Amino acid sequence: MSAAPLSPNHGARRDGARPELVVIHYTGMADAAAARARLCDPAAEVSAHWLIAEDGTTEALVPEAARAWHAGAGSWQGRGDVNSRSIGIELANPGDRPFPEPQMLALEALLRAILARWALGPEAVIGHSDMAPERKIDPGPRFDWRRLARQGLAVWPEAAPTRVSDAATFLALAQSFGYPETRLAVLLPAFRSRFRPGHDGPLDATDLGLVADLAARFGADGDQWRAS
Repeated sequence: MSAAPLSPNHGARRDGARPELVVIHYTGMADAAAARARLCDPAAEVSAHWLIAEDGTTEALVPEAARAWHAGAGSWQGRGDVNSRSIGIELANPGDRPFPEPQMLALEALLRAILARWALGPEAVIGHSDMAPERKIDPGPRFDWRRLARQGLAVWPEAAPTRVSDAATFLALAQSFGYPETRLAVLLPAFRSRFRPGHDGPLDATDLGLVADLAARFGADGDQWRAS
């Protein structure tokens, strides 16, 4: 990991908050150099704790104890100000291509270190589109969440038996897992981008089974959903 000048775009975490989430982004820019310039530009008022280039070069831009400006408006597990309670990782990727192997290997090493450093479990690792599905799509359907889950660096659901397949139940299950309250037309694509990439069409029993498993194992009302 290279030593890098710190981005000026950060402040103190509010109300004594500490990192309890890790939010993964893609930069949406041409390359890591362009992304780094923006993340370190005071006029941009945006930053992240870490930037990982396509070749795996990993740069620390903001100290993990500080509040980087990466998440913006949104919430997870019913709580806002995600910046104050998260660590942000930017992956250099325009958003239209797979994530290279060196970059993924570097991300895995970084996630292992962060989760150990802050005593976090794999459920702490989320995407930008998870906490802000109304306005964000990154890291997108090309990002390999299942690969991370196999290493204990994220979560992955298994389809659970379910007796219901209605939108209201799907939304309730998703919110129990952590997603913000929103419309099915917004939440379903965000959910599928992470857990059923490439799948389209109306809400179905597989969606319900997957989100029921997530809610049962990681949700705020897990005991309730185990009976679904």
